[in-house]
Amino acid sequence: QLQLVESGGGLVQPGGSLRLSCAASGFTLDYYAIGWFRQAPGKEREGVSCIGSRGGSTNYADSDKGRFAISRDNAKNTVYLQIDSLKPEDTAVYYCAAHKSKTCPGTPTHPSDLTYEYDYWGQGTQVTVSS
Repeated sequence: QLQLVESGGGLVQPGGSLRLSCAASGFTLDYYAIGWFRQAPGKEREGVSCIGSRGGSTNYADSDKGRFAISRDNAKNTVYLQIDSLKPEDTAVYYCAAHKSKTCPGTPTHPSDLTYEYDYWGQGTQVTVSS
């Protein structure tokens, strides 16, 4: 069974950090670009970041540049999203998704917001930033 599982979310104070993980089972991530999305209550799901299949290319939403860092360890079949200097507006459910291509959809400098471009999705992990 092909599956993506996110973990690492939780309740954190403003200014804190989290590292989210996206682990794949039932398939290898080697041939997939992986994107992170988030969806806040009452809002559309938006692209946060994406990393190419070999990790050589990454992109980030403009609002997140400098605070977010995406990485991958294909040997562990896992992709990570490090989030620093967390803000209350980062509160959302964070999802990872697999795109069956070496390169990320969207532009070289901005991840796609188009969920239909991704083939597999995780169930999401809640991130809540509050004091």
